[in-house]
Amino acid sequence: MSFHDFKMAGIDGKAIDFSVYKGKKVLIVNVASQCGYTPQYEDLQMLHQQYGNKVAVLGFPANNFGGQEPGTNNEIAQFCEANYGVSFQMFEKISVKGSDRHDLYAWLEEQTGQSPNWNFCKYLVDETGKVLGFYPSSTNPLEEVITDQL
Repeated sequence: MSFHDFKMAGIDGKAIDFSVYKGKKVLIVNVASQCGYTPQYEDLQMLHQQYGNKVAVLGFPANNFGGQEPGTNNEIAQFCEANYGVSFQMFEKISVKGSDRHDLYAWLEEQTGQSPNWNFCKYLVDETGKVLGFYPSSTNPLEEVITDQL
């Protein structure tokens, strides 16, 4: 299985085939609305605006850490748009850790040996679907460790 084989529902419920990301880098982020790192939504949106021709930012709401994403998909979408003007692709709420984690996050851990230990952990995937790296919550999406790879 490769990254481009996944299909998941967007936050609006519509299916998204990850093959649409072939030929583009992808930054995968597990997000939450009530976290100390939540202001990174602003930087993720800036990355999307400045580098959108090179990288697709994909947000995956998850309530795995501290109950910091209690909302429904609709509430999350409204929060992101109202507070941060998020226009990058958001997905339906999933689990990124534990026995109910989504297959995408199981695959990401297989590829990197890393799993999210908090909200706003990031994985960078290259144009062919290979994972280039894992970045902890404390790594801002606009840091050179990420942008230099775009």
